Amino acid sequence: MTPDSKVKFGRVDLEVTPFGFGTAPIGNIFREIDEETSDAMIQEAWNQGVRYFDTAPMYGHGLSELRAGHSLRWKNRDDFVLSSKVGRILKPARKADIDYAPWTNAGRFTMHFDYSYDGTMRSFEDSLQRLNLERMDICFIHDIDVFTRGSEQPEVFEQAMDGAWRALSDLRDQGVVKAIGVGVNEWEVCHAALERRDFDCFLLAGRYTLLEQAALDKFLPLCEERGAAVVVGGGFNSGILATGAKEGAKYNYAPAPAEIMDRVRRIEAVCADYNVPLPAAALQFVVAHPAIPTFMAGTRTVEQLQQNLDWFSHPIPVEFWADLKAKGLLREDAPVPV
Repeated sequence: MTPDSKVKFGRVDLEVTPFGFGTAPIGNIFREIDEETSDAMIQEAWNQGVRYFDTAPMYGHGLSELRAGHSLRWKNRDDFVLSSKVGRILKPARKADIDYAPWTNAGRFTMHFDYSYDGTMRSFEDSLQRLNLERMDICFIHDIDVFTRGSEQPEVFEQAMDGAWRALSDLRDQGVVKAIGVGVNEWEVCHAALERRDFDCFLLAGRYTLLEQAALDKFLPLCEERGAAVVVGGGFNSGILATGAKEGAKYNYAPAPAEIMDRVRRIEAVCADYNVPLPAAALQFVVAHPAIPTFMAGTRTVEQLQQNLDWFSHPIPVEFWADLKAKGLLREDAPVPV
C-alpha cells in the first residue's frame, strides 16, 4: 500500500487515500504555524497524492477550517474527500476575551458545546462557510468521550445520540453528506455508539496502535460486521512511537510511564534487527486492519510531512511482524501488512 493508493471507505460510496492529512497543527495547537507553511504542507500533500483531509471547528477555534478551505478551494471538489465535525458552536468574540489554550493565536471565536438537533445543523452550516466549500463528505460527532467531558460524559453521550444523531441522519438521508460518525479518544464510546445508532464511520484517536490493541476485543469486529470504517488518528500515541523510548517521551500527552518505555524499547530492538524505523512500523500497522482504510497524521513542517510519507512507504518484511508476535509485543489476532 502506498500513500496515494485508493481504499474503499467502509460501506460508503467513497474512496480515501490510506494516508490522510490531519489539520490540528494548522490550527496552531501548542505553537503557531504561519500561513505559508500551512498552505505549503497541504499543497505538498496534494502533490504526493494525498486526497483525504480532516478538520474540525475545535482546531484553532475555526482557524484549521479556514486554512484547509483556503488551500483546497481551487481543487476539483470531486478529487478529494473532506471530513469535519459537529458538537461545538463558534461565536465571534474579541481576541482578548478568548481563552485559547492549548491553541495559539487562533480564530476569533469562543467555543460552546452543543449536541442538539438545531445546534448540530448550525455547526454543520457554519463549517461549510468557514471552509468556503459546498460540502463535506464525512461528518463526525466530536468529543463525546470521558477524556473530554469527564463526569458529564454519560449525559453528553445521550444528547448526542438524540439531537446530533438525528440531524446528521437527516443530512445523510438528504444526500448532503455521505458518511456520518463519531470522533473520540476511546474505542468504548465508539462501540457504544455503533450499538445504538447506524453510523458509517468513526475517528478513533490513539486507541489502536502498536502499543494498544484492546479495540480488537469488541469494537473492530463489530465495525467489520456492520461495514463501518474507522479512521485512526494519534498512531504514535502522541509521541513515543515516533521518538522512541527516549527521555521525555510522551504517551497520551503525558510523560510515558516506565512500563510503556520498556515495551517500546523491546519493540525498538526488533526494529533494529530488521532495519525498520519504529514510526514506519507504527504507521503501517494501523491500516493493515480491514476496518481501517486510512489514518490521520498531523505535521508542522513540509519536512515532517515528507518524513511521514517516507515511513509509510518503507519496506517491512513479513518476518518482522511475526517476530513481534512471537515476543509477545503484538497480539496474535492483530492483522498485519502482507
